Amino acid sequence: MAEIVIKTEGLSFAYDDEEGTSPAILENFDLEIEKGAFVALLGHNGSGKSTLAKLLNLILTPTSGSIYLFGEKIDEENMTEDDLYALRRRVGMVFQNPDNQLVATIVEEDVAFGPENLGVPPAEIRERVDKALELVGMTQYARHSPHQLSGGQKQRVAIAGIIACDPEIVIFDESTAMLDPIGRAEVLETIEKLNQNNGTTVILITHYMEEAARADRVIVIDDGKKLLDGTPKEVFSQTKILRSAGLDVPQTTLLLQELAEAGYDLPNDALTPEEGARALAAILSEKEKNK
Repeated sequence: MAEIVIKTEGLSFAYDDEEGTSPAILENFDLEIEKGAFVALLGHNGSGKSTLAKLLNLILTPTSGSIYLFGEKIDEENMTEDDLYALRRRVGMVFQNPDNQLVATIVEEDVAFGPENLGVPPAEIRERVDKALELVGMTQYARHSPHQLSGGQKQRVAIAGIIACDPEIVIFDESTAMLDPIGRAEVLETIEKLNQNNGTTVILITHYMEEAARADRVIVIDDGKKLLDGTPKEVFSQTKILRSAGLDVPQTTLLLQELAEAGYDLPNDALTPEEGARALAAILSEKEKNK
């Protein structure tokens, strides 16, 4: 049985404002994530996705309920700062704007910034920086200025900086939202390599259905509650439920579902353009045979 690295029980959170406590952003949210999983979180703006990420990263403290990281219950009142710091080191986070995470004038120095602040020995820092840059495909830019790179390249440097800190979980909070299609593709490929080659547990918060379709598991949050949870094919076949939550489905899935409703014998769970093309080719081939 796979190790559970993240678990929440009855997790709730509400922000305090001038008039008191606002309505709950998350309410009685239960979740389990296994080690090495690649999980996509979907939901409309204000659904609670980013709040959940900040709770799991221990940036925010729950209003009620419990969080367990690596089997240890988080109890900020009774845990020392050293205990909390040790747990925070095991959970990395990549934000939406890479410029907010770049702190140095040279790429390799930027990647080294985190490990240096963690007190990692210099020889190990060099090894971690080289490994992180190689993983994100940025080795040739090690001596470049981060601010002269494209958006996608900057985000890959930001990811390398997190990798160099050696976290076991990395949360990507809409990390491709500000990028063009090429930059999004570069970053998503990096995320997949981090998960598959490093065995890092990945949580990807995204608005892009095609990105979520590449995860092992998709969780849909609606108004602070879990609406759907399953494989991409299981979740994206629930078109009506997704649309009721203000979300769409991958264009390939939508096209095949509409053709199926028009009477064509097509699968309704294809997610990628390649899967869609194969399904359409099979129909056309069968039609040619029957002429």
